[in-house]
Amino acid sequence: MTKILNAHNGLKQGAEIIKNGGLVVFPTETVYGLGADAFNEEAVKKIFKAKGRPQDNPLIVHISSLEQVKDIAREVPSAFYKVAEKYMPGPISIILKKSDNIPMTVTAGGDTVAVRMPQNQIARDLISLSSPLAAPSANKSKHVSPTTAQHVYDDLNGEVDLIIDGGSCAVGIESTVLDLTTDTPTVLRPGAVTVEMLGELLGEVAMNGKAIKIAKSPGMKYTHYAPKVPTVVATTIEHAVAEYDKTISEGGNPVLVYRGIYESIDGRNLIDLGVTAEDYARNVYSALREAEINFDQIIIEELHGGGIEYSVMNRVYKSAGEKTV
Repeated sequence: MTKILNAHNGLKQGAEIIKNGGLVVFPTETVYGLGADAFNEEAVKKIFKAKGRPQDNPLIVHISSLEQVKDIAREVPSAFYKVAEKYMPGPISIILKKSDNIPMTVTAGGDTVAVRMPQNQIARDLISLSSPLAAPSANKSKHVSPTTAQHVYDDLNGEVDLIIDGGSCAVGIESTVLDLTTDTPTVLRPGAVTVEMLGELLGEVAMNGKAIKIAKSPGMKYTHYAPKVPTVVATTIEHAVAEYDKTISEGGNPVLVYRGIYESIDGRNLIDLGVTAEDYARNVYSALREAEINFDQIIIEELHGGGIEYSVMNRVYKSAGEKTV
C-alpha cells in the first residue's frame, strides 16, 4: 500500500525516493502531481506505467527556482522572464526549446519542453531537496484530475511510493500552457492565468487548442478529466433541469452539478460548486469524483464568460466528451 504523509514527515523521505528513481505524489495549487526526477529516463518511464498514460503525451517539468531553467531549456527568450516575473511561481507552464539534459521520454519525442514553477511551497521544497520533477496529474490516465490526497490514493494506491498530503488544491484546474517557441506566443491550454491576462502582458497572444502530430502540451490529444459515468454539459440551468427530470422519468439516478445561485431546483440531487467562477474551478473535479460514485449520470452547468470561466469549461467539455444539452 502507498504511504500518505504530511509535508513535515514526508518531504525528506520523498526527496530520497526521487533521488533513487522512485515516484512521489506532491500537492500543487492546481492539482496533485505525480513526480519523478526529470533527468532520469528510467524513473520517468515509471510515470507512464503508473498512470497508464500514452507515451506520446508529454510531461511538464516542475522547478523550484528560475536558475534551474538553464538545465532544462537551451533557448530562453526574454518573454519567458517577462511572464515569470509576474506569474511564477504560479499556475502557468511555459514551452521552450528543450536541452539535451531532458530525455525524449519527457517530451514525447518532441524538441520542446514545458516548464512550471508551482506556487505551492511543499512542491517547491520537494524539488529543492531533490531535482526538477517531470510530473503530470496524479491520477489514472483520462480520469478526473485529483485535488486531494485521497483522490490520488483512490487511483494510484500501490502504483507510487509516497503521497505527500498538502490538503485541497487552491486553484483546482491544471496550469495554463503558453508556447513561446512560436512566432506569436500561443496558449495551448487555458488556465487560471488567462488568455486575457497574458495578452495584457505580452501585447499579442494566440489561442490554439487543435491537436497536433507531436503534442507540445499535455491535454491536447486525448479525452481527459472524464468521470466513470455518462456526463453532459447543460447550456442553461433550464436545460439542466429538463435533462434531469427526463432522466428521472426514464428510471435514472442523475445529479445536477451547478453554481449555487438558484432557488428553484430544490428536491433534486444537487452538488453545489459555489457562486464564483473561481469556486467552480476549485471544486469541479472533487464534485465529478463524488458524483461518479453515487449517481449514474452527471449533468453539469455551463459557464459562458471569458477568463477563468473559459478555462474551466475547457476541462468540463473534455470531461463530457463534448456532449451538451
